[in-house]
Order: sequence, then C-alpha cells, then structure tokens
Amino acid sequence: MATGSLGWGAPRIHGELLKLGIDISECTVSRLMPRRHNPPSQTWRTFLANHGGKLACIDLLTVPTVTFRRLYVFLVLSVDRRRVVHWNVTSGASAEWAAQIVDAFPEDTPPRYLLRDRDGVYGAALESVSPGLASKRS
Repeated sequence: MATGSLGWGAPRIHGELLKLGIDISECTVSRLMPRRHNPPSQTWRTFLANHGGKLACIDLLTVPTVTFRRLYVFLVLSVDRRRVVHWNVTSGASAEWAAQIVDAFPEDTPPRYLLRDRDGVYGAALESVSPGLASKRS
C-alpha cells in the first residue's frame, strides 16, 4: 500500500487498514513503511530561492486604538527580501483602497504572483487593477 500510494503516510495507511478490519497500531505501520531517500518535493528553502523574487504578499490588519476606534493597516511584503515594501493606514477600508498594490512596485517590476487571504475587502478592484498579476488565495 505504501509503494502504490506515495503520498500516503503512516496515519492514512493505518486508517485504511482499520477499515479493512486489520487491527494494527500506527507505530507498527510507520516502522514497516519503506524509507524514502529523497524528499518528495523541493524544500521550502529551495522554493523561495527559485521563486522568491516573483512573490509578494498582502494583508489587511485591524488595529484597535486607545479610543476604541478601528484602524485598517494594509501591508505589502516582498518575499525575496523579507521586508515591508508598502504600508498604509485608514479608518475606512474599501476595495479601491485595498487595490493600492500598484503603488508598492514600479511599473516595470510588479511581482508575478500575489499571495493573499480570502478577505472580502479586496473585491474585484484588486484583480482589475493589475490583470497580469496572478493572484493566489490561501
């Protein structure tokens, strides 16, 4: 089962064996599995070395103030340099305000991929501002 399904680990194989009525511990399954000599895919460090220059991350944070007001902070992070490229603060966030990703990068060097969460404030305005920018939602 382990050689036929390379993506399966000991917990998954253990569960499948239990469904078949074979009572065995997960520790025994992991001990009997063949050892992999190579990692199944590239490491995170290799991925960042290969694609870090093409990645940017954006996030929208809410910050409560002392007077109980809510401020919205927009951050753009460069993955290859691990630094904040652009930030802005407002008291009322909108989709047009969140589309300011174009202000963070010069016209000739936008990132190829943009990592962001599924926050609804981004809306269609972010995707319409830069159609060449592939957006990955996480």
